[in-house]
Amino acid sequence: MSKPVFTTSLPEGLRFAFGTLTVLPVTVTRWDREAARAGMLCAPAAGLVVGLASAALGLLLLLLGAGPLLAAVATTAVPAVLTRGLHLDGLADTADGLGSGRPAEDALRIMKQSDIGPFGVLTLVLVLLAQVAALAEEYGESWSRGALAAVVSATAARLALTLAARAGVPAARPEGLGAAVAGAVPVGGAVAVALAVTAVSAAGGALPGTYGPVRTALAVVVSLAVAELLLRHCTRRFGGVTGDVFGGVAETAATAALVMLSLG
Repeated sequence: MSKPVFTTSLPEGLRFAFGTLTVLPVTVTRWDREAARAGMLCAPAAGLVVGLASAALGLLLLLLGAGPLLAAVATTAVPAVLTRGLHLDGLADTADGLGSGRPAEDALRIMKQSDIGPFGVLTLVLVLLAQVAALAEEYGESWSRGALAAVVSATAARLALTLAARAGVPAARPEGLGAAVAGAVPVGGAVAVALAVTAVSAAGGALPGTYGPVRTALAVVVSLAVAELLLRHCTRRFGGVTGDVFGGVAETAATAALVMLSLG
């Protein structure tokens, strides 16, 4: 007798993406591997919404007379609020694990602790400063560049999660969100989503007063390349990925995209 075939609809995938990657009031109805696959393929959609919310607050402050620096701080704060700081916490924990110099098992134990060590604090400070500095420069050039940078960086961050959840990337632990989504996304599907997001980002860069399609697409590609380097290092170091590693990958991609767009 053949096994039953379960399918996951687009709405279920979106619910999984928004329910696990944001604090928006979305109920996740399925937690099986198929739902995880669809959800991680939809992750950039969650990033798009987060980015639009970030840009909206930044533009509102500019409209009210605030300077580029305050708009940049507010724009940086929105993703942290909409994720309850989950990705930033993952970045800090990953930095502590990598910086500990301990064997994989001990490093994973350090990452599970509730406190943040010196490597985590230093990494958080530097990453947030880099994000704010890049956004302040972009808002200083024009409101349209700052807004597009906020959207592109947030979307690229979640696209990096799609690629990190591709088949062949193992989980470091048998429990947690990392184990639930690790290896769930077919490589072909991940590549297709990456190409689509890059193309849409390039189209956004073609809007008047922004960066141009080539530069915007390059920012996405560079952000994914930097995130991939971190992903591979963590996979070698920890034996696989965890939820913290996913958070670190997302913040790394967002920061790389912002810095890339601020150059030149």
